[in-house]
This record gives sequence, structure tokens and C-alpha cells, in this order.
Amino acid sequence: MPSSSSPSAMSVNLVSKTMVFPDQKSSLGDLKLSVSDLPMLSCHYIQKGCLFNRPSIPTNSLVSLLKQSLSKTLSFFPPLAGRLYTDEKGYIYITCNDAGVEFQHAMCTTSFIRDVIGPLHVPQFVKGFFCFDKTVSYNGHFKPIMAVQVTELGDGIFIGCSVNHAVTDGTSFWNFFNNFAEICRIISDDSNMSIERIARQPDFSRESVLISPAILQAPEGGPKVTFNENEPLSERIFSFNREAILELKAKVNNSVVNGDFNAVEILGKQRNDKHYTETALVSKTAEISSFQSLSALLWRAVTRARKLPASKTTTFRMAVNCRHRLNPKLDPLYFGNAIQSIPTYASAGDVTSRDLRWCAQQLNVSVRAHDDETVRRFVRNWEKDPRCFPLGNFDGASMTMGSSPRFPMYDNDFGWGRPLAVRSGGANKFDGKISAFPGREGNGSVDLEVVLPPETMAAIEYDVEFMQYVVN
Repeated sequence: MPSSSSPSAMSVNLVSKTMVFPDQKSSLGDLKLSVSDLPMLSCHYIQKGCLFNRPSIPTNSLVSLLKQSLSKTLSFFPPLAGRLYTDEKGYIYITCNDAGVEFQHAMCTTSFIRDVIGPLHVPQFVKGFFCFDKTVSYNGHFKPIMAVQVTELGDGIFIGCSVNHAVTDGTSFWNFFNNFAEICRIISDDSNMSIERIARQPDFSRESVLISPAILQAPEGGPKVTFNENEPLSERIFSFNREAILELKAKVNNSVVNGDFNAVEILGKQRNDKHYTETALVSKTAEISSFQSLSALLWRAVTRARKLPASKTTTFRMAVNCRHRLNPKLDPLYFGNAIQSIPTYASAGDVTSRDLRWCAQQLNVSVRAHDDETVRRFVRNWEKDPRCFPLGNFDGASMTMGSSPRFPMYDNDFGWGRPLAVRSGGANKFDGKISAFPGREGNGSVDLEVVLPPETMAAIEYDVEFMQYVVN
């Protein structure tokens, strides 16, 4: 089939917009936002979705099926059909009032699957596959907490979700999406299987250390994003297959095992964040993960490309799941945000002149040290100064890693096969923002969605150390 050669012709046109409500009334009470939820009120809604081959069923039947499936799924996820509200004391809650989610049906039939996944750089029109562009999460007080958009392509469909980031993190988001897909497949197959039995029930408890008496004072009109939403940026998916990942991990860990440091090395890490100083012990047998190795590889490439002064402090931030780090642990399907951002600092000179092993070690130390006490210290520090999380690259030397290759992004079959690709919208994109996805083939493959200014992107595309592991 021919596809348009003009990106401007690949426009997304709205066909219909409706509200979808849970098929059962919620009995869930109000849920107080936690110290992990509240900082996200200044962030955009999460925008993630999956690209599929076009189903054989007619369009009207497809839209009806997705709405019915969404309605049933919302009964297991009442907060997504609710709204935010602030009480007279200033506490912010999700009220599970069945107010509904927005559902949009759109057309982009001048575009084809290859137009989405073929180009090296992610095309701009992909951002049109999502609702609520540039919507700040605080707006969940008067806008739906979630919107779903199905976009028809010439030979495929894209199902995109926009979800309030103060209500969900990636773990909660993909649990919803997985359930949405599974319920849709059961309905489309006319299966006798009980939906109640297959649904992975989220845990809505609000009894952990993350629930705090501290109050976040929102400014008049609500918080705003802390980065330039209109900065000209380039976006590319870099793919790393299983072989490349294993080779990279072996290189880093062989260096560690055969390295020249003692069995136990004391690494003092002075944190520039307020109240944070830490000394960690690292055994030479401690394995550095493939993801830490990959993150170090990108940290080095971007730092070289930015041509920073050797004395400039660089920061690599990684979002980590705190559910299993707390004692007692949270339920793996705890619904809400249970993430914290771990910063690792190093001078540009050290990042570029020392070897890959050294960079990976710095990240490894930071992640391993983030235990129950560290999570609780983050909570205590936030309670002393409640604030929204400042996303962005404020000093020109920062990077922020989000999402995770462990999320089950490809475990979604709505009844017409697994996704062909995962893509995100324009939400929370700034210089140095990276999102990690699993590769479609699985088995430890990883895709990195990298957002950089065009000149920095061009430089890492010619970085030999980095590109030798890239397979696309």
C-alpha cells in the first residue's frame, strides 16, 4: 500500500468523543494521595500505548467492543473513573465517584504501520495518538483522570491511554492496560471464562509510610510543569537485542571481577540533594545489572555529546519501584505511585575519562543503597518541605530515566495479536528524558526512548562505543 510521503499529511482526525463509565458502581471510598503521588501533580498525564495490526472486525464493532471492555475494566479500577478533590484542610484525595473516563475514536488512514515504526526518529504525528496533550495532573480536579484513544491507521490501530500521573505510576498503569486487553479478548472470544477470576486485582490500601499528614500547598491555579514544553527536541528509539545486552553486561561485570580494587571498596558518595549523604560498601562480587550497564553506556555517550567542561557535575536520575524496598513490603499490585527518583552524581570528566565499569558502579551503588531506611528518609525529607517534583534538565548536564524494561508492555492481546510496538506521547519530554521499554522479542532485549536536542542526538548517533550495541 502506498503511504504519504508528507508528514504534514499524516494528520490525526477526531471522529467521536464520548464518556465511558464503570459497569458497576464503586464501593471504594476516597483514596488519599501519598507522598509519592503528590509530587506528580505538576507532571503531565502519562501517555503510553500500543500499535497493533488492524483487526478484521468492522470499525463500529471495534469501537463498541473497546468501550464495553473499558467499562468492565473500570469496575476493577474505580480511581481511574473518579476525580481529584482537595478538602478544607488541604489534603488531596481521589474520589471514586464513577464520573467516567473520556473515550476518543480517531482516524489517521494516510499513515501506515511502517510510518510509525520505520523512521529512525519517532514521527511527530504519533503524539496525536493520545488525548490530553500537555495536561498537568493537578487538572484531575476537574478533568477525567484517564482518557483512551483508538486511532485507525491504513493497516493498523493504535490504542493509547493518557492517565493522571498523580494517580498511577508505570506499575499501576500497565496492570490496568494488561487487564483491559485481557477482558477485551475474553469478550471478543465470547469466552465463558469469568472476568472476575482473570483480573489482577489492584491493591488500594492506604496504610503505609507513604501516607502522610503533611500537606502540599498548591499555588493559585495549581502547579505548572517545570520544563520548557516547547523546546525543539529529537526523539529516537534505540533497540538493544539480547546478545548486545549480554555482551555489555559481561564486559562490565568481567571488569569488576577481574578488576584491580580490593574485595570490599568503600565508595563515599556526597549527594548534592538536601539532607543526603551516604557511604556504601560494595563487594567485588556484587553483580551490576544489564540495565545499569546500559544506563552507564548512555550516560557516557550523552555526556560526551554535550561537550561539558570536565569539572561540570552531571546527574543521572533513575526512577525506582519502592513496593519491594519497604519493610513491610507493599503489595506488588499496590495502586498508585510507589516510586522515588535516585540521583547519581559524577563530574563530566570522570564520566567520560573513566571506563564503563566505573560509571556502572556509581549507578549500582545508588540503586543498592535505596532500601527501606532510604525510602523512609526520602519521606521524612519531603514532609519537611512538601513540593512537586521538578522535572527537567535545569543545568544542561542532567538525564532522567523513567519507565522500565520489566513492565509487561507486550503482554497485551485484545483479541487480534500482540502489539507491534510501544510508543509514548508528548508528555514530560525534555532534554535528557529517557524511557525504557522491553524489546518486542523479549528475552532481555531493551528499547530506550531517548529525547535530546537535535545536535546532541546527532552526536550520539555517531558515538562508536554507544552505537556498537545498537541494533536498529
